[in-house]
Amino acid sequence: MSTRKPFPQLLLAAALSLSAAATVAAPAVYEIDPAHTFPSFEADHMGISVWRGKFDRSSGEITLDREKQSGSVNVVIDTASVDYGLDAMNTEARKDTLLDTTKFPQATYKGTLADFRDGAPTRVKGELTLHGVTRPVDLTIRRFKCIPHPLNKRELCGADAYGDFQRDAFGIDAGKDYGFDMTVSLRIQVEATRKP
Repeated sequence: MSTRKPFPQLLLAAALSLSAAATVAAPAVYEIDPAHTFPSFEADHMGISVWRGKFDRSSGEITLDREKQSGSVNVVIDTASVDYGLDAMNTEARKDTLLDTTKFPQATYKGTLADFRDGAPTRVKGELTLHGVTRPVDLTIRRFKCIPHPLNKRELCGADAYGDFQRDAFGIDAGKDYGFDMTVSLRIQVEATRKP
């Protein structure tokens, strides 16, 4: 007596097997929490002090495939939300001599997660688009951790990433003739919740 399954059952079993494999292999997608994500920066002021600011509105997604040790980052920043903690400086930063937020309302950082250690990425190889210009900017991840979200029970991941860039390479060279250092330190503090 034959123990072979009828052809339709074989097709169904194969489909279920492929579906399960795809589910396991698919990278997890995390939505950035705008209430806990504030890209910030440090910039020179005439060589005598360091101005610090942040952006109050950002969004985006993170993907993470732990099995393949890979992933991606996509952060979208509302440039008009720049916040130095001083209204007069915020107004100056929005002008066309600096961020020109009317013409360039968004900045983006896109990259790939790299150099995994103990299941966590330690670097992002990416590109920053700012002031209408795109340049390579890599970030070092100094902290990366995932936990069950205490409220919605979905996985919550957070990271702190650092990197430097030259703002004049993006066409923002205000103060250069007065000796301002063009180096800007970028820090992206991010929290993201896994999508269902």
